[in-house]
Formats: sequence, C-alpha cells, structure tokens
Amino acid sequence: MDNKNNFKPYVPAEKVTPEITVTSIVMGIILAVVFGAANAYLGLRVGMTVSASIPAAVIAMGVIRIIMRRNSILESNVVQTIGSAGESLAAGAIFTLPALFLWAAEGKMEKPDLVEITLIALIGGLLGVFFMIPLRNALIVKEHGTLPYPEGTACAEVLLAGEKGGSSASTVFAGMGFAALFKFIIDGLKLVSGEISFRVKGFAGEIGTQIYPAVMSVGYICGARISSYMFAGGVLSWLVLIPIVVLFGADIILYPGTAPISEIFAEGGASAIWSTYIRYIGAGALAAGGIISLIKSLPLIVKTFTGALKSMKGAGASSQERTAKDINLKIVIIAILVLTLLIWLIPAIPVSLLGAFIIVIFGFFFATVSSRMVGLVGSSNNPVSGMAIATLLIATLILKVTGADGVAGMCSAIAIGSIICIVSAIAGDTSQDLKTGYILGATPRKQQTGEIIGVVASALAIGGTLYLLDSAWGFGSDELGAPQATLMKLIVEGVMGGDLPWGLVFIGVFIAIVVEIIGIPVLPFAIGVYLPVQLNACIMVGGLIRLAMEKLNRKEEEKKEIINDGILFSSGMIAGEGLVGIVLALLAVFGVNSALNLSEKLGIPQAVSDLGGLLLFALIILTVLKFTVWKKRDKKA
Repeated sequence: MDNKNNFKPYVPAEKVTPEITVTSIVMGIILAVVFGAANAYLGLRVGMTVSASIPAAVIAMGVIRIIMRRNSILESNVVQTIGSAGESLAAGAIFTLPALFLWAAEGKMEKPDLVEITLIALIGGLLGVFFMIPLRNALIVKEHGTLPYPEGTACAEVLLAGEKGGSSASTVFAGMGFAALFKFIIDGLKLVSGEISFRVKGFAGEIGTQIYPAVMSVGYICGARISSYMFAGGVLSWLVLIPIVVLFGADIILYPGTAPISEIFAEGGASAIWSTYIRYIGAGALAAGGIISLIKSLPLIVKTFTGALKSMKGAGASSQERTAKDINLKIVIIAILVLTLLIWLIPAIPVSLLGAFIIVIFGFFFATVSSRMVGLVGSSNNPVSGMAIATLLIATLILKVTGADGVAGMCSAIAIGSIICIVSAIAGDTSQDLKTGYILGATPRKQQTGEIIGVVASALAIGGTLYLLDSAWGFGSDELGAPQATLMKLIVEGVMGGDLPWGLVFIGVFIAIVVEIIGIPVLPFAIGVYLPVQLNACIMVGGLIRLAMEKLNRKEEEKKEIINDGILFSSGMIAGEGLVGIVLALLAVFGVNSALNLSEKLGIPQAVSDLGGLLLFALIILTVLKFTVWKKRDKKA
C-alpha cells in the first residue's frame, strides 16, 4: 500500500466476486434514505453533517457477513457506496434549498414543489458522480501514496476487519436504539426538558445546554478542539455580544428590530436579541470564514485543477483489468451534456442557459477541488459551504447584471448554488468511496453505478424529507435553525436588494478576520457565533468525553478501539435521533403529537422537567461509557 506503483488490492484484479447484487442494492438504498434523512435533520439543527460511510460499512458487514452468512467484501463495499451517497446529497441540499422555503414563509414566492427539489438534487448528484469519474485515475490511482483519503481508508479498514464486523455493527445499532428512546422521551412524550438555560439577575447573558444525544455525538466525532472553537463562538455571542447590545442599546430602536432593544429583551430574553441582531453578526462571520477558507486553499486549488486536467489525458484509455474499468468516458461526456441541457430546458428548474453554463464550469472546477481536498483533509473539513458562498456571490452578481433580478433572480441563484453545492459534496463522497474500492480491489465501474443508484434514491427522498420537516416545525425555527441555508438566503438578498443590516454583518466579518489572525480556525468558531449557546454547550460535552477517552491510561491499541467504538456508537445515535425526529415530524403534521405530550397531561412543573433533563443527560453519557470504556472492561472480565 505504501508503494503506489506496486500496489496490490485485497481482492486481486483477476478474481471476480459478487459486487452489485439485489441484496447490496436494496440494503444500500435503505441506508441512503435513512442516513440522508438523519443527516438532513442534523444539518438543519446544528449546521453540520457527519460522514455516513463508516457506519454504513459496519452495518453492511454485520448484515451480509454475520446475519446472511455471505462472504463477499466487495458486496459490502457496494452497500456502503450506495448508502453514503444519501448523506452527502442531503448535506449539499440542506445548505441551500431551505432558503426557498424561507422566502415562501415570508410571502415572496410559492413553496418549491417536490419535482423542483427532486430534479435539482438529482442533477446535482449525477453531475458530481460524472465529474469525478475521469478524475479517478489522476487522484485515486496515480496519487495513491500521496492522498490518504481518511474516510475512504478507514472504511476499507472496517471492511477488512471481517470478524469484527458483527461487534461493530451491534455498537451502531445500540446507538440508534438508545438515541431513538431518548429522543422520544424528550420530544415525543416531553417528560423532560430538551434544553436547560441559566441566567444571572441583572445580566443579559445566558448559558445552558441541550440534552440531545445526536448533538452531543457531533461533539464526540469532531473532538474536543473543534468543539471548543464552536463553544467559544457561542460564549462570545451569548455572554459578550448580547449583554453589550442590551446594555448600550437600552431604549434605542435599531434596525432590523422594530421595537426598543429593552422591550425586545423584556419580551423574549436573550434568544430574542440573538434572533433579531446576533444572527446577522454570525452570518457575517460564517460568510467571511467560508471565503477565508477558500482563499487559503487557492494554491492547492490551482495545483489540483491543472494537475488533474493533465492527468485526464490517459483517463479514457481502455484497460482489460477489472480493477481499472470505469464507466466509458464517452457515456460520461454525453451524460454531462444531456444534464446541462435538462437544467436549461426543464421548466421546474428556474435556471437559464447562462445559469446552466455557470453550473457546468463551476461544478467541474469545484468537483475537482473537492475530490482533491477530501483526499488531504477528509470530508468533514472540506469547505463546501465556502465554495457555495463564492458561487452564490458570483452567480448572483452575473444574474443581476444580466437583468435577472428580483424574486426570479434570487430563486435562480439558489438553484445554481444548490446544484453546485450538491456536486461538490457528492464528488468528495465518490472520491472517498473509490479510494475504499481501490484498496479492496473493487470494480470502479460497478462502484460508480452504485453511486448513481444512491444518488437517485436519495434525490427521490430528500424532497419529501424537507417538506415534512418544514411542515412540522418550519425552517429558521428553534427546532430547525437551518443556519447554512439562512446564510445563503442573506447573501443572495444582500447582493440583489442591498437591504441587509450591513453594520451587523461587517461586525461578524471583522470578528472572523481577528479570529483568523490569532490562529483559530474560522469556520467552527463562526458556526458557534451563529448557533445558540445551548447547542454549542451540548457539542462541547461530547468533545470533552472524547478528550477524556484520549487521555485514558491504556495501551495505544486499546485506546484506539475505545475511541472508535465511541465514533460508531455516536454515529448510531445521530442516525437514531434523526429517524425519530422524522417520525415525530410526521406525527406533528397529522396532529398526533399533542396526544403524546405527557408533560401537559401530568402537569409536570418546569423545575422537575429541568431536573429530569439533567438526569437523562447523565444517562446518555453513561450509555456512551457503557459501549466504549466499560465495554472493554467487560471483555477483560
């Protein structure tokens, strides 16, 4: 594996084993829809998504190898390839498409219909796969010893673990079960508080925590460092900026508020100040953070793009080796041309011919960049939002200059941004999956077909998921803040109409610049500024649990197993809570949720509910320890 020229995959090229089967397709589609819905819910809550590749891999291994008694590692690999596409497509979609729902809620336009959402997601996903196919030889094969592709390599290690698949899969399923139960107790039965806040008399700041297992799991997966940056951003917003606004604002009416600041605070507390003023500061910080990340990556972007174009010269060469067969390059080129024309010709997609060309040019560019960057820093650190921000700024300016302004121009800009955001996310995911396949000895053509199947399944499901969540709680609400989509909406409105509170936005921009100067990663800090501090605090708890496990006085191999078990359990908790969130949204749409509300029926006092929430939070932490640190002790006993 170290020598890229003499690399030998786990399954030799001359050996043929089952890959795309009915079992792998059905399992993969189920996981694509499940993890896509769960990640959509998570991303709309916290503004971040997590990779589904590893949990999909362990579930595939557990079901195919342990339950079905089948021994085809490449079949399991196709399952995780199809399954991980759902998570990536959802990540790209929820960063942008909810902006259309937000405008509909403001009465500026009709809600986007399911056909529009599905087509935008489908075309973006397919372009992401097709753009990546000619890059496989350049990035996966020729740079095997240079680009590690962390998630792709980790997936290969999980699938190669073989006999550990059953144990790992049970950890994921346990996380799903426990989180589902906790979520139902908190938001279904409402027996305990889902958020607890603390205030000091005479001080406008506020601190507290949510107690949701999925939010805490994000902190565990991200680690203590990233979690601390987010928490620091939350502390700045809720314990510094909000008190300053209230202290100095007093009886001033400050745009975009329509009442004196003291009155806004008296009626809604710190949350009202946050939603009226601080979120614009956070939006400025987020936008600046995305652009800064993109600027810092420019040397790598230029090197990647030029290098990939040179290497593509031999990408179309036919090879008789099974492990080197891609989908035919002629088919890829024809597919891209057809998709480009469909973007322009289909009435449901509000994009002109100019917009279609913008999508193809920026899409291929950012697909190349995304594929290379995830190879170096992993999918979690891929600046997809920065690429989307840059695209939106340029596309909106072009549309405005060419006369496509107003609501129609804004919708067109979001559609362009949505497709390119999905292209970038799917291209990165496809790269990781192809890396896994390269190590294992998969047939690239079959993996690429699996990726297409995953994209189609996810695109058909994402529209219904967004509609369901919006109908139940509404985007931009306390339940579903949709931070990234709100930011994209503000950017497009700012360029088109110029009616943003630019003073607040620029405060956020310069906060981001200061943070970058002192060496703190901008994006996690900016997300922390934008999000409620209670959510950041819950993420911080997860990061601290991960830090405690990293400091354990154990052998390195045992410590690594404990931490990996925690990642698997946390991935399961994210999926479990996300699925119950979807179920509760369905119940809310049909008006059944009120019948489950035991808090009102039993008349539980707020103090008791808060205490119950803290006790449940402690129980959530204990379950993490049970399936990590204590799991290893049980084995020793």
